[in-house]
Amino acid sequence: MKELIRLTAGLAFVMLYSCANPGSKKEGTMAKDSTSTTSTPTAEGDFKYQADQFGDLRVLRYQVPGFTALTPKQKELVYYLYEAALCGRDIHWDQNYKYNLTVRKTLENIINTYKGDKNSEDYQKFLVYAKRVFFSNGIHHHYSSDKMFPECSDTYFTSLIQQSDASGFPVHKGETTVQFASRVVPIIFDPKVAPKKVNLDPKSDMVQTSAVNFYEGVTQDEVQKFYAAMTDKNSKTPVMTGLNSKLIKENGKLVEKKWMVGGMYTQAIEKMVYWLEKASNVAEDDAQKDALDKLAKFYKTGDLKDFDDYNIAWVKDINSTIDVVNGYIEVYNDPMGFKGSFESSVSIKDLEASKRIKTIGDNAQWFEDNSPLKPEHKKKNVKGITAKVITIAVESGDAAPSTPIGINLPNNEWIREQHGSKSVNLGNIVESYERAAGGGVINEFYFNDEIRDRVKKLAPYADKLHTDMHEVIGHASGQINKGVGQPASTLKNYASTLEEGRADLVALYYLMDQKMVDIGVMKSLDYGKAAYDEYITKGLMVQLSRLKPGHNLEEAHMRNRQLIAAWAFEKGKKDNVIEKKTADGKTYFVVNDYVKLRALFGDLLREIQRIKSEGDYQAGHDLVENYGVIVDPVLHKEVLERYEKLHLAPYMGFIQPVLTPVMDGDKMTDVKIEFPTDFVDQMLYYGKKYALLPVEN
Repeated sequence: MKELIRLTAGLAFVMLYSCANPGSKKEGTMAKDSTSTTSTPTAEGDFKYQADQFGDLRVLRYQVPGFTALTPKQKELVYYLYEAALCGRDIHWDQNYKYNLTVRKTLENIINTYKGDKNSEDYQKFLVYAKRVFFSNGIHHHYSSDKMFPECSDTYFTSLIQQSDASGFPVHKGETTVQFASRVVPIIFDPKVAPKKVNLDPKSDMVQTSAVNFYEGVTQDEVQKFYAAMTDKNSKTPVMTGLNSKLIKENGKLVEKKWMVGGMYTQAIEKMVYWLEKASNVAEDDAQKDALDKLAKFYKTGDLKDFDDYNIAWVKDINSTIDVVNGYIEVYNDPMGFKGSFESSVSIKDLEASKRIKTIGDNAQWFEDNSPLKPEHKKKNVKGITAKVITIAVESGDAAPSTPIGINLPNNEWIREQHGSKSVNLGNIVESYERAAGGGVINEFYFNDEIRDRVKKLAPYADKLHTDMHEVIGHASGQINKGVGQPASTLKNYASTLEEGRADLVALYYLMDQKMVDIGVMKSLDYGKAAYDEYITKGLMVQLSRLKPGHNLEEAHMRNRQLIAAWAFEKGKKDNVIEKKTADGKTYFVVNDYVKLRALFGDLLREIQRIKSEGDYQAGHDLVENYGVIVDPVLHKEVLERYEKLHLAPYMGFIQPVLTPVMDGDKMTDVKIEFPTDFVDQMLYYGKKYALLPVEN
């Protein structure tokens, strides 16, 4: 589970074989077309955090403090894990939509070989579309799931194809360029073709109306019955059924196509395994080596029991400086909540910054014992929460370019209960967001100087505490009743929203608790007040800047924020806990009573935990649909008009650092790190070096 970018006070929105074996040159370099703009800053002030802005997106950069201080062996380990991460990149592209790789290769070829005027207005519109597709890992918006469209015409797009190198397009056998254009143009321009990546409308067949490439030729009812028959409700150690496969119908029968060596995506997975096995040979200790070996085994067997074995070993790997997330992790992109999207993050432990989050983790049992949950839903013995702040070295798949700011894994409930979990705060990612901040949001959406000053001064640190508490305590808290299945089966399409809301509520509840001051992670409860100010304003107003007019909320994190804020606003009306105010024609939501708001957060937390513990689908449905989905069109219009004046793109993501091995014959002696500045250059380079899969899978 991950915490996505949250809206912070000062930010616009805060809330790998070529894959070739390393060469024998003294110091390898990337191809010229991939490093036309790279930089290695010599001083903090030299580093430019924002690289590009287009559409509703900003592209940022991040530094990797601590990398140069690693030993040569540790750098070698990071490099192998970096390659493994990038080799799996195209899996996520293909998971998002069956024809994403076709579209991407088309865009890449046009950018690389188009012979016409690249300075024209139409070409610049095409280029913005290409960058949006690159950013979202496909033709659907990474957050809203809506299909994105070029602002240039389909006629112009066809002319781009006609004036580019025909040999570079992913044509079918015997297909002419004209035929190819007639096939690919509707994929891009026709609003009836794959309009939604993930459709969560319970009134529709969510499988057949979602464009994700997790199912083919099957209905929602067939999926539910297929996996219900596979699930052993009496098992004390159930696997996450369906996590690593595509479900299709062959000769009238449902068949899983597993993502494994020898199965679907084998071309990329074989390369990942190659690099993971290289990494195992330079592991920091036996625990890390055991985890890496078990991960490679899982990719070879496709057996989800092997994935559980890997996760248990990974949780036990607590002493290494280098860490990696690699696998089919989050199920947000599956409307049924079974299929895991590929992602990978390679990181370095920040020893000094980890002291704060470790203190929180060390008090996990106190937080559990003193939570507002029903006694039967509390864990009697909170197991092995490992908490740390990490420095990201590279991210790929579902974690890039848009990235979480906090992660808590593994996701399998019984492993978390019996073996514990790892919770991390992505320190250098948060730092980059803060450095690229735009401060206009605070002045525009917060009611008075007192609130604005508090949010400006205290919310940035309060946000870090919120992330720590969300990941370390929130996701690790509570337990499911015996005999109740995994949330993906019981709560279905509402599981992700409710889980993220549950973790947010744990954080919110304790940010106004004196315990946070007593253990030394917070100076005063004013930080909690700033967090409450921000969460209510964000959940009821500012996040609406991400939506198009007339749209309701679809993404799980956005739904959970509005659910919490709207529920608290309604339930607190009698006591005027949150007040809706108007000044100079502008709407504001103001917290009048922080103590009572905390009590409301506790009430909602108790109810959502009950829903999860008991598998109460109907209650979960009612909470999400009544509070987390519908948008007030009048308020939405106002928010869009006010936000537009700030000239800030509401979504952000990152260009990744480049690691290059320094070789002495077959021996790696060092690894150099560079920080590219051109987003398109990096996307074209990735598309050339890591294009390991067929264009249709």
